[in-house]
Amino acid sequence: MNRTIKWGLIVGGGLILLLIAALVLLPKFVDVKQYKPRIEAQVTKATGRSFSLGDDLRLSLFPYASLSFSDLHLGSLPGFKEKDFIIVKSFDVRVKLVPLLFKDIQIKRFILKGTRLVLETSEDGRTSWEFKPKTTPELSVKTPTEIKKPRNAESGEGLALKAFTLGELAVTDGSVLWLDHKKKERKEISDVTLLLQDVSLDRPIGVTFSARLDKQPFSLKGNVGPIGKMLGKGTIPLDLSVRAFEQVDMALKGNVVDPSTQPKFDLTINVSPFSPRKLLAAAGKAMSVSTSDPGVLNRVSFKAGIKGDSKNVSVSDGVLDMDESKVNFTIKAGDFEKPRIAFNMDLNQIDLDRYLPPPTKKTAGEIEPKATAPKAGKKSDYSKLRRLSLNGTMRIGKLKIKNAKIERVHLALTGEKGIFNIKPLTMALYQGDVTGSGMLSVQNDVPGTNIQLKLDNVQAGPLFRDVLKKDFLEGMLKAQIDLIMKGDDAVAIKRTLDGNGDLLFKDGSIKGVDLNGMVHNAKAAFGLAEKGAKAPRTDFSELHVPFSVRNGLVSTANTALISPLIRLKASGNADLLKELLDFRLEPKLVGTLKGQGDTKDRSGLMVPVLVTGSFSSPKFRPDLEGMLKQEIGKSLPGIQDKVLGTDSKKEESGSVEEQIKGILKGFGK
Repeated sequence: MNRTIKWGLIVGGGLILLLIAALVLLPKFVDVKQYKPRIEAQVTKATGRSFSLGDDLRLSLFPYASLSFSDLHLGSLPGFKEKDFIIVKSFDVRVKLVPLLFKDIQIKRFILKGTRLVLETSEDGRTSWEFKPKTTPELSVKTPTEIKKPRNAESGEGLALKAFTLGELAVTDGSVLWLDHKKKERKEISDVTLLLQDVSLDRPIGVTFSARLDKQPFSLKGNVGPIGKMLGKGTIPLDLSVRAFEQVDMALKGNVVDPSTQPKFDLTINVSPFSPRKLLAAAGKAMSVSTSDPGVLNRVSFKAGIKGDSKNVSVSDGVLDMDESKVNFTIKAGDFEKPRIAFNMDLNQIDLDRYLPPPTKKTAGEIEPKATAPKAGKKSDYSKLRRLSLNGTMRIGKLKIKNAKIERVHLALTGEKGIFNIKPLTMALYQGDVTGSGMLSVQNDVPGTNIQLKLDNVQAGPLFRDVLKKDFLEGMLKAQIDLIMKGDDAVAIKRTLDGNGDLLFKDGSIKGVDLNGMVHNAKAAFGLAEKGAKAPRTDFSELHVPFSVRNGLVSTANTALISPLIRLKASGNADLLKELLDFRLEPKLVGTLKGQGDTKDRSGLMVPVLVTGSFSSPKFRPDLEGMLKQEIGKSLPGIQDKVLGTDSKKEESGSVEEQIKGILKGFGK
């Protein structure tokens, strides 16, 4: 028995020595270079491209299986401007063979130098990376039950290894060139370097990567792993830092779980402050939008925890700093085919006017063009919004938009099947409060909107001065507004605007018009006397403006003003599309000076006032003919006949307005 074992060991040892000798001596007696022409011919035939290798092709099998070559050239297909698709200056790999039998991968070195890849699109749309399809004989079609899945695919397990070591991996002097002759675009990634040192399964892998994107530097450095013996399975730690264009520094830290089977991740991201403007400038691009303030978008930072898998993603402890604004937020998203998004955002302050496009500059005398309906074209696609499910809240400490200063904004936003609701909505506005709600529906091709607002104790003067740039009205405002509209552009919205509202101003004044003067001194009120130093105004205790809107036409029939000296009623329309005014004011003199508590309608001299013109330039003038018919004829007999044409000399006396102006010269003395 012992003799049998002895001879078995001798024979086995001899076979091993014979195998080692063959591995050592075979490359010395076999000149692999003589096979180079055959290799080149076979690759050319298989790819349909020219292929060549340098003369220093070498092969070794012991103690490492090694392969090295230089000057590899794989050409482009005919019709492309670039001669080569791939170029490799040198390649050298060394792997131990025997340990492979025991799932022990030992790579001494993997060196790839001077690789150049050209991705080219011709003017007719062909791409250089399309290879000649292989022709294969017809195969019998197997049923799904006959097709065997790989064991790993069935079990969900990764590739099990006993050990893995890599002494050195170096990819240097690489480049990728993107050429699109159809779009006239050229992009290049150059100076690509990837270095890995002392790689194994049971300790972190040091990674160093750098490149230039269109000559701008990009780098990544840090540790990955340990990756474990089950490749692609288990928890893999990451600790990486990224620097881009010498502007952005980002730290990425956390874990990736089961990346090859059921990938999950739990990471923290921290982006140090950087300037988006400088980043785009470094990338050779200008800002895609123009902002009113060129000083914005010069400081942005970001940090958050991101966790998820292939079906769900959540962002926690998010903080975005942008210029003087800071947003704290959390986001959860899932079911990406029909997205479900929940969020909570808290913004300390933002001046949106700084980020909006600058106002269009007008030359002297130029009239601002009226809004016109957009040309018929491609309809907006709201299909993605119809699939979206939304649920979130937002708080804003201070908000400025269109020069309106708003504080303590709080809103809840929900959406499902193309209907989005804002409810509740609360905010502080110019020492008052605003509550309301809103709804947007995109279930149809034309979106519809419904808005309800309630204003309480809002100071109207500062609001109108800031938003409208007009100082014409003061007072404490209470209001209720309910509007509906359709369309996705300003003209369509104005044309379909319907609804009603009620505005109540308390203890204020109308600036630019003196209704008291129109009653007591019509000559001075309408510019027939010399102007005094004091600007005209009308103080009131209450101004009530109920209104309705139909197809963009705002109408009121019972607007009323109460002041100590006069009572005023107004009726008329405001055309939102044409931006024109057409109102008639009927003031009446109060017979007593009882004060603001007096609500009785007093008799007195009635001087109707017509308000016409545009929104930007309203005009006030007396209704002279109406005044003459209703009042002057009663007080001054004979004058009415003279002015209105009952006198035979009417035509010689000029227009009614000119005659009344002459008569008014005697009033107010």
